Amino acid sequence: MARYFELMDDRRPQPRWHLGCPVDEQEQEIDPWQFKKGKVLEMGCTPRFPLDVPGHPLDYCWAAFSIPVVHGRVVHLFERLGVRDVQFIPVQVEGYQGPYFILNALRIVRCIDDARSRRVEHWEPEDEQPEKMGEYRVVSGMRVDPSKVGDARIFRPWGWTVALVISEDIKQAMEQEGVTGTRFVEV
Repeated sequence: MARYFELMDDRRPQPRWHLGCPVDEQEQEIDPWQFKKGKVLEMGCTPRFPLDVPGHPLDYCWAAFSIPVVHGRVVHLFERLGVRDVQFIPVQVEGYQGPYFILNALRIVRCIDDARSRRVEHWEPEDEQPEKMGEYRVVSGMRVDPSKVGDARIFRPWGWTVALVISEDIKQAMEQEGVTGTRFVEV
């Protein structure tokens, strides 16, 4: 049976950098939620991440709003593995030489296993959020149904796109490569 893991930022190592919200050339914040929609993006600029907390750079980290930012060596690893369904958007990190990229997953997969997840709640009419009806309001201890994932190796779960999920082969390759900043939680 295929295994999947939520790819998270390991917040434990200290001192490590913490990146803020991306900004454009005019220092205007860029919409952080667009990176969770599973669509190819045309930025029109090279986003820049200010440092909220200076520290050691990482190969993988979450900037503000859990935007995944990766070093170029992660891009090369994904290329070697033949990982598709991902867009790497070039970015600048304040005070650091790159290359750095936003990892933009391009697939949304309807695969959360409600029965096996520890806790799930859906948006209901009384929540007065009609655009979110039927989507997940809370997911804790998320589990995915591997039979619904298909051939996806990197994706965001439908209705809970704050999570970024990868296949076991990508997890193992990142561990073998020694990619810093990662934490993997089996889902």
